[in-house]
Amino acid sequence: MPLSHAQLWTAIDGLARLQGLSASGLALKAGLDATSFNPSKRFGSGTPARPRWPSTESLTRILEATGLSLGEFAALAHDAPNQPGTVPLLGMAQAGKDGFFDDSGLPVGEGWEQTALPSPKPSLLSLEIAGDSMVPLYRQGDKVIVDREAVDVRKGDRVVVRTSGGETLAKELGSMTRTAIVLNSINPAYEPRTLSRRDIVWMGRIVWVSQ
Repeated sequence: MPLSHAQLWTAIDGLARLQGLSASGLALKAGLDATSFNPSKRFGSGTPARPRWPSTESLTRILEATGLSLGEFAALAHDAPNQPGTVPLLGMAQAGKDGFFDDSGLPVGEGWEQTALPSPKPSLLSLEIAGDSMVPLYRQGDKVIVDREAVDVRKGDRVVVRTSGGETLAKELGSMTRTAIVLNSINPAYEPRTLSRRDIVWMGRIVWVSQ
């Protein structure tokens, strides 16, 4: 079934969000004019306003620039809700660098790849494991999906913690009080880490892993 005008623009806006970009940023990433996807370009003048559609070339270029398939793009338009979507993928080495997260811990900027996901939502983030602190459970290169809005995180859950100091840690939750948490490594060569709750930007439960 063809996508409607509203669905097509919804998919473009959704793709921009998954890339951590504005509509203008997505256009620039694809080598297009920054105003190509602006809301003012979506309708012509006159009464009633005549819908304007993005060109086939511009759609092809944003799919090529982001690595998204046509089916995944359709899912963002809500015509194919059961098809895979994507969430941002960032290497753990990059995750500690400036420019990839805003002050609230949300993904921003460029340099992201994508990981397929059946049911994407804004609170999900994909990370690639680096190091051996979680061996043999998680090995270097494994990809995990984290729900940063998971409720009832409990002792024994595998979590990812983002600290105010710029660290991104994949660990097992050892204990949690009102003031601190203890993070355990599966690999016995690594000592537990105790973090003050004040130093935690966000903590999410690992809900999926690709090994």
